[in-house]
Amino acid sequence: MIPEPRDLAPEEIDRMVEAILFAALAPLTVAEIAERLPPGCDPRPALLRLQGTYEGRGVNLLRAGGTYAFRTAPDLRHLLVREVVETRRLSRAAIETLAVVAYHGPATRAEIEEVRGVSVSRGTLDQLVELGWVRLGRRRPTPGRPATYVTTDAFLDHFGLESPADLPNLADLRAAGFLGDPTVQEALSLPDPKP
Repeated sequence: MIPEPRDLAPEEIDRMVEAILFAALAPLTVAEIAERLPPGCDPRPALLRLQGTYEGRGVNLLRAGGTYAFRTAPDLRHLLVREVVETRRLSRAAIETLAVVAYHGPATRAEIEEVRGVSVSRGTLDQLVELGWVRLGRRRPTPGRPATYVTTDAFLDHFGLESPADLPNLADLRAAGFLGDPTVQEALSLPDPKP
């Protein structure tokens, strides 16, 4: 048997409104709350009382436009942030492009393509920019004023370098065993990093 509104204490209506809002998947309007209450119950006074009750607590009853919902207190949102480190492997094209920018930078797209011997897709440079390892540099004072690409401090930080001068040179790469094939060593045009 559904109780009559006149038989319900304000605290009981508060409990009903609180339960309705707590279980709601989305913010609710006053009319949507009223539909779920016993006929004749007005949720507005209960909403005002609940706002006062939850003020200063970990969860607040907030009004957004014409809707109401429970939300985490703004000063505690940082407790609910969960940072996830997403590891992504760079494609061979991205690694080669990054190496060209690191060793030859500032480098234009045409210069990157010339060193690599193939065209550079827009997505490759976009990925490096999104990672924060490459950024746009100054435009070259040549016809067409092409944009240049340079490495960033985030790139240096990620690879534990103090400056671009700390990049390994050809002798370092040979000593580390990265250049085991002598034919590759002869064909490489790896400049010493610019100070």
